[in-house]
Amino acid sequence: MTTGYPRDLTGYGATPPAANWPKGARIAVQIVVNYEEGGENNILHGDAASEAFLSEIVGAAAWPGQRHANMESIYEYGARAGFWRLYRMLSSLPVTVYGVATALARAPEQVKAMQEAGWEIASHGLKWVEHKDMPEDEERAQIAEAVRLHTEVVGSRPRGWYTGRSSENTIALAAEEGGFKYIADAYADDVPYWLEFENRDQLIVPYTLDCNDMRFGTPQGFNSGTQFFDYLKATFDVLYAEGGRMMSLGLHCRLVGRPGRAQALQDFIAYANSHDGVWFATREEIADHWAAQNPHTRWARPSEMSHGDFVRTFGGIFEHSAWIADRAYALELGPTHDSAVGVHSALCRMFRSATRDERLGVLTAHPDLAGKLAAAGTLTAESTSEQAGAGLDALTDEERTTFQALNTAYVEKHGFPFIIAVRDHTKASIMDAFHTRIDDDTDTEFATACRQVERIAEFRLMDYFA
Repeated sequence: MTTGYPRDLTGYGATPPAANWPKGARIAVQIVVNYEEGGENNILHGDAASEAFLSEIVGAAAWPGQRHANMESIYEYGARAGFWRLYRMLSSLPVTVYGVATALARAPEQVKAMQEAGWEIASHGLKWVEHKDMPEDEERAQIAEAVRLHTEVVGSRPRGWYTGRSSENTIALAAEEGGFKYIADAYADDVPYWLEFENRDQLIVPYTLDCNDMRFGTPQGFNSGTQFFDYLKATFDVLYAEGGRMMSLGLHCRLVGRPGRAQALQDFIAYANSHDGVWFATREEIADHWAAQNPHTRWARPSEMSHGDFVRTFGGIFEHSAWIADRAYALELGPTHDSAVGVHSALCRMFRSATRDERLGVLTAHPDLAGKLAAAGTLTAESTSEQAGAGLDALTDEERTTFQALNTAYVEKHGFPFIIAVRDHTKASIMDAFHTRIDDDTDTEFATACRQVERIAEFRLMDYFA
């Protein structure tokens, strides 16, 4: 991972990779049943206080050192009744269970039912507790114990991981464990994506907190099954129209398992099934498909380059002006700069914040168009290619004479060469721009030349990242 700003605020950008879902499906629908009942905070489980999260008691507070009979019975409803209602409704569909290991250990009949239905049972951690303040070593140990207990109870190790009430270390620690096809402790995209952790490439299959019945237990959440259905339908419709996306649906036995809400879930499943090209899949199936379709490839990311490598790589993007790359390296570079647009932004910031004399130095570093350096073959490789692309390497004697005369007049008037991003032009339009711009005042022309320098840099970076 980068040692700069670690957050990736760009991701795939405007165009995610092709999902190519099986059989040409337009959307992958992924249903998660969170099984937490029996793994929640409870002094019977060795915890300091009772549970206070995701129940009918909105705004509940933890009771230190005490059992909370009402809270316990709400969770018990999920295991005793809600689970079976969801099981009857979903047993014919591919489902992923986020199973809290200690909860699974207290649910032999439910685990047997999950297995008979062919559901994927992923790990939801050792206990359904908050991890934000947990020391890293303790969380690492709890991940290991969750895997051990899960394997003991289920008969096979989990291939997916979702803590939920996670810490800043959770994803890295789960990746470090090394045995997970995917981690779901992220909400950052509509399709899977890769992260790098030392020598491990870790697939992230992001989850959802909006298409999630947890909002029945939060302020300003869903007040009725109708609201839940309407939101799921709207989400499905948008993602289906876009194509190549994944819709996650998060369920809890004690929440949507209540009869007044369960009908909304059944109605949504019927609605989704009324469309062609819908792939219901487990998260493991989605992870396997994505890894095969879009395997990860490591490359030299700008945000992870050393200072020297960064300057060597990008020091020539602005003609003979390596100081721009040198200064850009000190910016808050991160994954969002690992693209042509990202590096261009960083370099242009340093160019724009430079003094006028420094920017003038960049302008004067540019060669004359079709001038003596071109004739002598001593341009940089980038300038040679750019001028050749516009046909400036194949001028007639008359055209060359005209260009050189205009160059001389332009420099005498403005004090720097005529600069234009030749890839935006033809030989004729360059000549027209020369005739037009030579009459501008110098301040106007200085600003124009600076914009053209930035455009040239943009083209050069597009070549590098192609």
